[in-house]
Amino acid sequence: MAKRAPARRRPRKAKPGTVGLKPAECQLVQPEGSAASVAKEIENVGGCVAGQYKEPLAGHPVIISILPIDTIEPTPFQRDLSDAHHKRLADVINKTGRFLDPIIAVVAPGGGFWTPNGRHRLEAMRRLGAKSITALVVADREVAWQILALNTEKAHNLKERSLEVIRIYRGLVEEDGTRPESQFSFYLEQAALVTLGVCYERVPRFGGGVYHPILRRLETFTDESLRSALKDHEKRASMVLDLEEKVAAVVNKLKDRGLVSPYLRAFVVARINPLRWIKDEPPALEEVLKTMRDRAAKFNTEKVRPQDLAGAAGPPDEEG
Repeated sequence: MAKRAPARRRPRKAKPGTVGLKPAECQLVQPEGSAASVAKEIENVGGCVAGQYKEPLAGHPVIISILPIDTIEPTPFQRDLSDAHHKRLADVINKTGRFLDPIIAVVAPGGGFWTPNGRHRLEAMRRLGAKSITALVVADREVAWQILALNTEKAHNLKERSLEVIRIYRGLVEEDGTRPESQFSFYLEQAALVTLGVCYERVPRFGGGVYHPILRRLETFTDESLRSALKDHEKRASMVLDLEEKVAAVVNKLKDRGLVSPYLRAFVVARINPLRWIKDEPPALEEVLKTMRDRAAKFNTEKVRPQDLAGAAGPPDEEG
């Protein structure tokens, strides 16, 4: 059995005014090292360095820049573009006549820049025909992988989070798949999201909400290599999608009997889930999914009464 990664502890609340830099200490007169290379890349693509500073928590250098808008692209692993969102944002920017929220950027592997946090702002400015865009450029490309963790204030739904995670994961594998999965638990948030991300890649309309609590309870990041662990996640995703086919068949039979509820799928999954009776150490995820698949195949829809659905809850069938 693969070794589990140690659980992360939340840092205690620090005493006010004891961490980071004072305002005057954040001044960066001349960037050095990797920050100087970033400033040079900004100039090479026709951009303008408008200033620089040390960010106030850990003192990492940040370059304030104006970049030609055609030199920057979103990272290939973030959530999909929302057409409605970027059009609405473009309308607001156009009405105010100001762009006041810089995007975050890093130097892309092949030259130019990536933005891990700013896809909709970038697209909104392109929609308006802008020539350039304001960016806070950080020297450490690793920020591109960390952005999911930094997005805690934004309400990603389960599908968006899962797809972001699996895209980050595949990017990490491509970069160096020999590193242990546990090393990136901070970036990836939950092991369950990797498996769900594979499911959403294969079936975009997959309703992962009903399976998320099960996967979240039983999946953990391991010390296996990223490449090896990804194969395990893909295997589990196949098992989940196979189970979903059985569950969908049961749901259709219930609908054929005239039973109507937005929570039919959640009701069926709850009925076949063995974990609700297990308070001690649960079985392995593969064993649980096999048990659920067997129970779904034997599910007797004739015994379900309309009143049984009255207390059903969970993600609606349309979720995902």
